[in-house]
Amino acid sequence: MDISHIIDDLNDAQREAVTADDTHALILAGAGSGKTRVLVHRIAWITQVLNFSPYNIMAVTFTNKAANEMRGRIESLIGQQANGLTMGTFHGIAYRILRQHYQEAGLSKDFQILDADDQKRVVKRLLKSMELDENQWPHKQIVAFINGEKEEGRRPHHIDATQNPYLAKMVQVYLAYEELCQRSGLVDFAELLLRAHELWLKNPTVLAHYQARFKHILVDEFQDTNSLQYAWLRVLVGASSKLFVVGDDDQSIYGWRGAKVENIRQFDQDFADVKTVRLEQNYRSTETILKAANGLIANNESRMGKELWSAGEQGDLIKIYEAFNEMDEANYVCNQIENWSENGGARSEIAVLYRSNAQSRILEQALMQAQIPYRVYGGLRFYDRAEIKDVLAYLRLIVSRDDDAAFERIYNHPPRGIGQKTADTIREAAKNQNISLWQAANKLVKTGLTARAKTSVQGFIDLMEAMAESIIDHSLEDQFIKVVSQSGLQEHFEKDRSEQGKGRLENIDELINAASQFKSSHEQKSIEVAETEEQVFVRSVSNSPEVINEDGNTILLAPTFDNPLAEFLAQAALEAGERQADAWESSVQLMTMHSAKGLEFPLVFMIGVEEGLFPSQQSIEEVSRLEEERRLAYVGITRAEKQLMITYASRRRLHGQEFFPLPSRFIKEIPAECVEQVRLAGSANPAFSGYSDSEARFGLSSKQNETGFTIGEAVFHQKFGDGTVLATEGSGEHARIQVNFNHAGAKWLVTAYANLQKK
Repeated sequence: MDISHIIDDLNDAQREAVTADDTHALILAGAGSGKTRVLVHRIAWITQVLNFSPYNIMAVTFTNKAANEMRGRIESLIGQQANGLTMGTFHGIAYRILRQHYQEAGLSKDFQILDADDQKRVVKRLLKSMELDENQWPHKQIVAFINGEKEEGRRPHHIDATQNPYLAKMVQVYLAYEELCQRSGLVDFAELLLRAHELWLKNPTVLAHYQARFKHILVDEFQDTNSLQYAWLRVLVGASSKLFVVGDDDQSIYGWRGAKVENIRQFDQDFADVKTVRLEQNYRSTETILKAANGLIANNESRMGKELWSAGEQGDLIKIYEAFNEMDEANYVCNQIENWSENGGARSEIAVLYRSNAQSRILEQALMQAQIPYRVYGGLRFYDRAEIKDVLAYLRLIVSRDDDAAFERIYNHPPRGIGQKTADTIREAAKNQNISLWQAANKLVKTGLTARAKTSVQGFIDLMEAMAESIIDHSLEDQFIKVVSQSGLQEHFEKDRSEQGKGRLENIDELINAASQFKSSHEQKSIEVAETEEQVFVRSVSNSPEVINEDGNTILLAPTFDNPLAEFLAQAALEAGERQADAWESSVQLMTMHSAKGLEFPLVFMIGVEEGLFPSQQSIEEVSRLEEERRLAYVGITRAEKQLMITYASRRRLHGQEFFPLPSRFIKEIPAECVEQVRLAGSANPAFSGYSDSEARFGLSSKQNETGFTIGEAVFHQKFGDGTVLATEGSGEHARIQVNFNHAGAKWLVTAYANLQKK
């Protein structure tokens, strides 16, 4: 038999994995090492050389997309002989088995699958029927609890809650949920696996049938399996079937959703005679990028060990850019994207990776201003996110009570007892009288509602009026903070302890940052000039659109706005409505580090690589979590094919406060010979403004420009006090200088009028 087409195009390690004897095998496949190729060719080897029928093979993936891709490649390799192969996700295969054995599994013949949204709705109805206050028992937290227990293989009766009243109530809800699903013929995703696992355990005859059928079981991304998936596989494999798993413990980044990296680490202990093969030749990245990744991940102690290498070019050094703040960081990324495009590169070849979704807001703003089309991969644009729309809807209703869209979004969010029937009554009254929903609600609380409905609607009206009153004469930032708190949204989202809930709170914090920076942008549009003995020249844009110079001439500045909140809401609406090019091939890709797994790009940016952000503050004190964060950084680095640029800011606004973060330990763990520090002319770090040797510290040019001042130079202003020069622009009478004052913050001054003194 000619088997050359199966193994001839494989490297030595790949060939060793594909041609392994009829045994258990663990393939440690490094990033970009051809793991899918190995799986496809292994299936071909099993059918063509080991002479097993495709009917005897099960291949498990984590996504339907991966399954379809693999099936297509197998069919291209061995043609029609692939017919009969069982391939799919864990949940997809479990579903098919349960359909065949619904009676043995204790299911109705026509059982239906609950998707994630349906599951949440079912739990919400259940909580209502049990008369449980959702403010105390949030449905998202209940869903997470139920799914988590199922993924650990635990039914309600397995959980000991005798000493914990809170847990006891959660178990009671879990039990009621199970009874409701059984009664209604409903099965959620976690139930598919748990029910299929119990099918094996409770029905030896059914188990024996599938053990006899599936003699070879192959699993992709094995490092991402959870406890239940691994248990399901171990029972199915039994004593005679062979398990061939492909994975990379260095890319295990989903511990927060139940994945157990321990599964791949203990594989050779749980199975006898395991053949282990390491795939270390990388076909994706330059040798420099791989050396950086190896140096970083070597700092994780609990790893199985491998060293990526490439037969390709050495490649460019990794660029490390220290930004002044997050806006400078975003502008740097935009400039580098434009350089890439000007040199013939496509925008679709570029990915910008960040640790938290909230980081995308500043970046999106900069890209839009630079007219660079982008897409948020696997997520929503910042102003399209539900929690952002929620906050803005409260603010819109404060600005205009007749905003029906805002009213519709928040009248019962968070839940405040305004039911569908009451809402329909308000809508009908508004329609019949041709008035807004707000006006209709105010009329109906006087007459036309039941006592209970009247109390709920009046409570909402009073809340809105109280919030509107409380934010008068406050800064834009404080207005947002008050509304987020008083509306109940903050408390509502804090109850969701999942990673998704945490992300929503981070996004809301970033919205507050946007409000703060919006205010600052107005202040920075002003041209502030120094006071003299004869005349006051300091004039703010917020007070006047013009400044009178010493000659009595008027200098027209930026337009004014009577209501900064209304202006912010208008800008947010415009940004949300801004439609970038839909063509994937013409857009820069923005995504979280987690979303980037499995993807590759010629140019990759990793932004916000700072202590407390990446690694996250919560992971720093716990070794296992810190190691997962480091694996995430490893994944980010190995997405880059040709060029990698890493940025961090010396000053960043987070959670409504200014921070001066340190560069991430992950940057320091990259071998020094792999990186080059990038410094743009005119950059400085205000966090170190007190250093007399600031020029040497930051490698700043000592060349003076037309302003007569040097970046990083210490100066004194009669009104604002001591400060440090951050930037200069313009020439002649239009020359301006930006100074970070120790007490007054950063301000732009007209050099001709500033009367700054050098220190």
